[in-house]
Amino acid sequence: MTRWRMTDMSDERSRRKVRTGVVVSDARDKTVTVEITGSVRHAIYRKTVRSTTRLHAHDEQNDARKGDTVRVMETRPLSKTKRWRVVEIVERAR
Repeated sequence: MTRWRMTDMSDERSRRKVRTGVVVSDARDKTVTVEITGSVRHAIYRKTVRSTTRLHAHDEQNDARKGDTVRVMETRPLSKTKRWRVVEIVERAR
């Protein structure tokens, strides 16, 4: 039973995915839509291809506004589409 120590739980929490993106919508209560942009080199043609992903994230205090840069962390399912939560606001929109 020693494998379920508190240190193991903190290790599990630190393995969660963390992403940084821009808030594109804050119309819903305690929910923001975050757009994450990434680029990857095409395997055959060697061209850099840009891809965007939109995530729905939980914002408990309703602090994030449209245009803010936020850091989100993976969490348990909170609704049908929400599996991320806002950890911090990195930069405010101007």
